[in-house]
Amino acid sequence: MTDWLAWLRDIAPREPTAMISILASEGSAPRGAGTRMLVTATTLHGTIGGGQLEYRAVEQARAILAHPAGTWRVQDYPLGPLLGQCCGGRVRLLVEHVDSTALGWIADATEDSVLVSTLTADKVARRIGPDAIPTPLSARGPTPLAGTTFAEIVGRRRRPIYLFGAGHVGQAIARHAANLPFRLAWFDTRPAFDAIDGVAIVPETGIAACVAEAPADSAILILTHDHALDYQLTRAALDRSPVAFVGLIGSATKRARFDARLDRDGIPAESRARLTSPIGIARVAGKEPDVIAISTLAQLLQLKPL
Repeated sequence: MTDWLAWLRDIAPREPTAMISILASEGSAPRGAGTRMLVTATTLHGTIGGGQLEYRAVEQARAILAHPAGTWRVQDYPLGPLLGQCCGGRVRLLVEHVDSTALGWIADATEDSVLVSTLTADKVARRIGPDAIPTPLSARGPTPLAGTTFAEIVGRRRRPIYLFGAGHVGQAIARHAANLPFRLAWFDTRPAFDAIDGVAIVPETGIAACVAEAPADSAILILTHDHALDYQLTRAALDRSPVAFVGLIGSATKRARFDARLDRDGIPAESRARLTSPIGIARVAGKEPDVIAISTLAQLLQLKPL
């Protein structure tokens, strides 16, 4: 989600570089605000969605390289009427010839920090604003002029996944989640899994506390090696304040048994209804770890956006 920062840091000092930024979009646009790509005379890095929009934007980017570093333009594209793209929608782009001497702010940029940009007469001035509040622009209305300031979150906010279990499915979920808008907190009780990068080994007596620490916008996935531990974690997840998703691996029979036991243990019906089990999209067949992982991550991608 923040690859463009590395590209900007590495490429712009070496050769003339243009950056295309989506300032705002509405309707059926291919990508959203904050999406960026870099363009040099011979290379492209990233994408703003492809098709005619990207083709035209790349043309504009290469044309702006003939102008002094810092030069910028705001371009509005109604995708249907102007470009003939069937998706419709509108996109407002910022195209700029990157000033490689004004990239000091990158050192302070991290995912989820707030980037404040000001359009000046001769460049786009940027800084990381720790106390700034994101101020999105509109895809409609007057074109932003010199003096316009806007703030955005760097990257796309990632949903926390609290993943319990480092077996085959857990490893597949971690592997496929790496390039998706998720932030992984990964736990197991077995010391043998300490060698797996990213896994925190937690004693079984203390693992429920990890459930309690999950933020409200997180997804909790429970897929340990032991049904008793699965139940302990499931009960802890349903007995706390709600999170965005609680998922338990297993069959419909396992779900029914857990539901009956949760009922006997006093977990109310409205809390039990928050449990998703089996995990994954029902229409996706296959029990291979990668199939389960991809199906489950696709299920999480359908949650209400952050």
